[in-house]
Amino acid sequence: MSSGGLELPPGDSSHEGGPADAPGGVPGGAPAGIAAGAVSLAGGPAEAGSAGGPGSAGAELDWGADAWSEVRTRAQRAGRAYIWLNLIEQRLRSVVGAVLRPIYEPVHGGDDWVVAAAGPAGQEWVQRAVAVREVSRRKGYLLDSADDNVLSFLTLPQLRELMVQHWPCFEPYFDDRREIELALDELEVTRNVVSRNRALSRPVLEQAERASARLLEVLGGGAGSPSADRLPIDAVEDLVGDRYADVISVHPDRVRLQRQLPAEDLFGGARRLDAIGIGLNLLVQNFSGRRLVRLTEAGCRVRLLFLNPASSAVKRRERELGLRKGELSRSVEMNILHVRRVRAGLRDPSRFEIHVFDETPRFTAYLVEGNSSGIAVVQSYLRRARGMESPVLVLRGGGRGVPKDADHGLFATYREEFESMWEDSRPVS
Repeated sequence: MSSGGLELPPGDSSHEGGPADAPGGVPGGAPAGIAAGAVSLAGGPAEAGSAGGPGSAGAELDWGADAWSEVRTRAQRAGRAYIWLNLIEQRLRSVVGAVLRPIYEPVHGGDDWVVAAAGPAGQEWVQRAVAVREVSRRKGYLLDSADDNVLSFLTLPQLRELMVQHWPCFEPYFDDRREIELALDELEVTRNVVSRNRALSRPVLEQAERASARLLEVLGGGAGSPSADRLPIDAVEDLVGDRYADVISVHPDRVRLQRQLPAEDLFGGARRLDAIGIGLNLLVQNFSGRRLVRLTEAGCRVRLLFLNPASSAVKRRERELGLRKGELSRSVEMNILHVRRVRAGLRDPSRFEIHVFDETPRFTAYLVEGNSSGIAVVQSYLRRARGMESPVLVLRGGGRGVPKDADHGLFATYREEFESMWEDSRPVS
């Protein structure tokens, strides 16, 4: 509800990939096909006044569905970029304070150490920061006493300037000054757009996210190695992930999943791999037998649960998909033979278990756990769609650095279902 008493229209079409991102819309400008009487977001007084006479002022001020869609898209992109910029600024402020305070504070004391560190070249902007802090004190804008210092009022470019001026002080902690400066240069474009509430294109947003993640890793504030965690937790998931339990992404089919999360990234580095499904094609057809052997020999425990190719459930599934008799069962048999050969090549076959079940298959799931966290890929079986065509959920499992409550997530639900099915299954010799 706005201050004028107007209710915002529904926002289902406002998500990324909606009308504002379609070829018909132009992010950063007015979307194509604006309804009659609507005012372009970038339109000035002259444009608004050309629609009609004084009597049509109300219609001239209206926003159509396309305009609202563009507004929401702009807000979503700007909000996502702001989260990254906020993280970078806070991390850089912490780094600058940790390195320069012990050098300047013993001599100059209090907040004067920031003025001294800025030197003559930065005198103007540091004095401006001091003035802004005084105004904030007087008007009661300082809600947290921890922010009542000059350093908290320095902006990203000013913090960068302090770092560059005193690079010999930072050099023992960071290897590559150029990498830090290039990342901050990329972020300055995004910061300028967001601070002035202008349109932010998707490529610029993606560039800012990559630069922010790289910079946080360089500054020691990253979430860990991507190879260890496969899908690193980003800033947005940290803030709003609880709204969606532990679901971190949804894909309309497995093809789009594998573009973002290839099999090597999903299974590589796993310490525990449990999979249940009809034929487990995502693993068997996209992860080589040699790679499975190396993974198991490196310490990963593997449990694979296939649908029994001789069961009546396979025949029913063949009829649902319109396959020839025996086609699906032969495919499952081939996959089982493949993983049996993998198991036969291991020094310790007990770490690689293969079972079959005879019940109606309800879903396929790959539960992968690493040293610090887990990830799961889950698909429900649809009556007329094969696994490659079914929607996919990607879930974040519990572990270090995961700000989710495991008791309310789907990962634990599918883990429990897998264990129940495993207990009722039969081993493959």
